Amino acid sequence: MQPSATHSSDPSPSSPIRELSLSRPPAAPASSLRRSPVDLEIVIPALNEANRISLTLRQTMEFLEFQAWSSRIVVVDNGSVDDTGVVVGSFARNCQGPVPVVLVGCSSPGKGAAVRRGLLSGTSRFTGFFDADLATPVETLDIVMKCLADGAGAVIASRHAAGSTFVRPQHLTRRLGGGAFRMLTRDMVHGVTDTQCGFKFFERGAVTRALVQCRTLGFAFDVELLQRLQHNGDRIVEIPVAWTDGTGSTFHPLRDGIASFASVVQMHR
Repeated sequence: MQPSATHSSDPSPSSPIRELSLSRPPAAPASSLRRSPVDLEIVIPALNEANRISLTLRQTMEFLEFQAWSSRIVVVDNGSVDDTGVVVGSFARNCQGPVPVVLVGCSSPGKGAAVRRGLLSGTSRFTGFFDADLATPVETLDIVMKCLADGAGAVIASRHAAGSTFVRPQHLTRRLGGGAFRMLTRDMVHGVTDTQCGFKFFERGAVTRALVQCRTLGFAFDVELLQRLQHNGDRIVEIPVAWTDGTGSTFHPLRDGIASFASVVQMHR
């Protein structure tokens, strides 16, 4: 699958992509207050994810530990009332290997607040986030890192770009709501077919500039973030993916859907 981009043309399959000049420094202890620099830091916002976060962390670590780039996983507990923090803390203390896991708290409600907390607290060369359900395969990071190394400001997964597939589609209510949301936001983020897929990665400087301008903290956070990136002139590359709708989503179609639409209407104003 080939990525699509906004603002400038994508690297074609035949064009050379700069080699990643990466190294793997010693892993910092999970309890370190200031995280040491790595090539890639992955933020996972988590709200009541105790039942599946261990599997997500294990699958992510198994992929990352064999890559050329050094990595860290940062789980941001967004006010969970289950044992998410306990499970992640135990996993971080017991995990072995070159990919450390760090637990960070976020007292402000909203996915946008959790993502912002995780992204701004790091020092990695590249950073980004994906959802705890791993709806987008973690192997997508292969092409993400190549595009970032080639100068993209952001690389985002898309469920609606040409070449994307649904391994397990969403329920009808979510699909209808998503279609209406895309119609509402298509003129806000030009050339992007899917602002809401929970798999987005960035060059550190580009995302920091955009984040300090963002005000949205809920599920519409992605729209404003991408809008700010485009306004700043950063290139966004969209990658078609094979996406699987996960069970147990914390997104409530009525409550969160209405709030997201209201946030976008406010942005229009």
